[in-house]
Parts: sequence; structure tokens; C-alpha cells
Amino acid sequence: MNVIKNVQRQMKGTDNCRILQRYSLKRITFMLIGIVLIGMCVAAYRMSGFGVDPFTCMNLGISGFNGMLFGTWQLIVNVILLVVVFFTVRHCIGIGTIINMICVGYIADFLCWIMQDKISFVITLPTQIGFLVIGTLFASVGCAMYMAAELGIAPYDSVAFIITKAAKDKVSFRMARIASDITCVCIGVIFCILSHGKLSTIIGIGTMVNAFCNGPLIQFFRKLFQKNF
Repeated sequence: MNVIKNVQRQMKGTDNCRILQRYSLKRITFMLIGIVLIGMCVAAYRMSGFGVDPFTCMNLGISGFNGMLFGTWQLIVNVILLVVVFFTVRHCIGIGTIINMICVGYIADFLCWIMQDKISFVITLPTQIGFLVIGTLFASVGCAMYMAAELGIAPYDSVAFIITKAAKDKVSFRMARIASDITCVCIGVIFCILSHGKLSTIIGIGTMVNAFCNGPLIQFFRKLFQKNF
């Protein structure tokens, strides 16, 4: 009996050690920096005027239609998605999921407010291109950092996993991601037209650059960052 208790204590100690290793300062730091970079990326894409990533495209289109703050609407959508994720691919949820879904939209709103309303930053073609480059770089580096930390992924990033699971792996992750991205862009465009907004602010070359470059760049940076764990 004493032997069993000793083994149980050792196993409990091992589990606690694993938890501490998973939630180490390095992992948390990587996760937080990554999420801040993603928020900065969304802001840079919005200020570039060359279009944004598919998920932001949908949320900007709808928030422009219903008059709601972008960050607030994105949080609502993330909460809805989180409920779906909880009942389908629960393993994708972690502390990073919660921080990501709450902070990214508001970080982007705050930075756009500072640059456009407080500073009245003059945006010219060179600065538009600069914001596009910064947005693309920060998107890939940010995603790679918070994914490498393995503390949970954003609700929208879990949608492709939900689709593949629902299709019983008959649909590849890549195709599922493409399908979800196209759906988001279409929804964003429809609501932007209904609200008489400028389509160039939500869809454009930035959307295409994000779609084609983000995946390979995330994979490149993620391999670099994973060496730290």
C-alpha cells in the first residue's frame, strides 16, 4: 500500500513538473509577444489600405455594418467560435487562446486610434507599402511565436481542425483553411457593400499576400522558435 502511495506521489510530482515546464516563463513570454505582434499586424494591414487577413476582413465588414467597435465584435465572434471549439477540438484551447481572442482586436483598435486620430499620421504610398510589409512580417512572426509556445491557438485557427474532423479527414487541413478563409472574405465583402464601405480597406493585395505568404513564413519562423523549447 505504501509503495502504491509513493508511486502516486511520484506521478503527481511528475505531472506538476510537466505543468510547470509547459507554463514556463519563456513559453508565456513567447506567447504574449506573439499575440502583441499579431495585434500590431492587424493594425498595420488596416492602415496600409491594401486589405487585411480573411478573419479580420469578415469582422471589419460586419462591424462596419452594425456600427460596433471592431475589437468588441471580434471578441463576440471569438467567444462563439470558442464554444464550438470546446465541444469539437478541445485540445486546441489553452491560456493563449483566451488572451489571443480578447487582446488582438483591441490592440489593433488602440494602435489605429493612436496613429489615425491622435497623431493624425499622414499615410502616403510608401508608408502604405511599409505597413503592408510590417503587417506580413509581424503576422508570420507573431503566429509562429505563440504557436511555438504551445499554450493554445486562436479560435479561428481551430476552424480548419473542426472542418477536417467533421469531414472525417476526407478534407485536408490546407483545403479546410482555404475554404474557411474564402468564406470569411465573402462574408466581409457582402457586409462591406451593404454598409457602403470601401472594399479596398478590407480586401486587396494585402489579403492575397497574407494568404500566399503567411503559411510558408509561419512554418519558417516556427522551426526557428521551436529550437528554444
